[in-house]
Amino acid sequence: MLEAQGLRKRYGAKDALRDVSLSLRQGEMFGFVGANGAGKTTTMRIIMGVLEADEGEVRWQGRPLSFDDRRGFGYMPEERGLYQKMKVGEQIDYFGRLHGLTPAASAAATGELIERLGIAERRNDRVEALSLGNQQRVQLAVALVHRPTVLILDEPFSGLDPIAVDALAEVLAERRSAGVPVIFSSHQLELVERMCDSVGIISAGRMVAAGPVEEVRAREGRRTLKVVVRDAVPGWADGLPGTLTTEGDRQTLTVTEGDDQSVLGAAVRAGRVEHFGWEQPTLTEIFREAVA
Repeated sequence: MLEAQGLRKRYGAKDALRDVSLSLRQGEMFGFVGANGAGKTTTMRIIMGVLEADEGEVRWQGRPLSFDDRRGFGYMPEERGLYQKMKVGEQIDYFGRLHGLTPAASAAATGELIERLGIAERRNDRVEALSLGNQQRVQLAVALVHRPTVLILDEPFSGLDPIAVDALAEVLAERRSAGVPVIFSSHQLELVERMCDSVGIISAGRMVAAGPVEEVRAREGRRTLKVVVRDAVPGWADGLPGTLTTEGDRQTLTVTEGDDQSVLGAAVRAGRVEHFGWEQPTLTEIFREAVA
């Protein structure tokens, strides 16, 4: 549904983006990860029309993305854009009506979101009186209030406690189930791995890995064989490749090459095997290798 093709953005002699492409299907959740300054926010701002690309194009349903298309998007910038003197409920309702909702529909959507995001008791408080985490929840409600056709969220989980993270994740999962494409950036890679269908890793303005999460894990990193043996005889792993660690009466051998059957045979002879299997690298491990 949404495609960015060959995006390039320069600031003087510096390339902020270099041939960045990504695509989102209907009901797909895309995790955008990278170090600070890698180009995530620049890409999102170009998609939203806040910045203009020097090269490349953003397309929606097979045609160039228009201003009217963007009006239906939900966008949460990294920097909070809230009116500090307004009350929480009034603020969310105000943005709902700016997006064209009727007063009744905006009020209903506001009530639903402040309940779901755990800020109902702060409804009549001014935004300036809220903690940073609760301000983040209000900002999220503003992005969600008009039931957008696409959600583009820049660091939406920043500053949220685990309960708020779970509440937001549930709301986003519901929107995805309704067919809404969702793209969000985050430094919490375990969250991206758990929630997202696909991922893009950007480094120094260039997309260095992208695709479905499991495909990226299989393609970009080396598998590791992990063997856990309890009450093992001393020296059982001598001569085997890999690294052996000990914790109490458990010994763990991690291997990246060699014959897995030889390793299994040695482990069985040594003691009680509690775990044996190949494991794909985590997104965190792939990210460290990709940006190194």
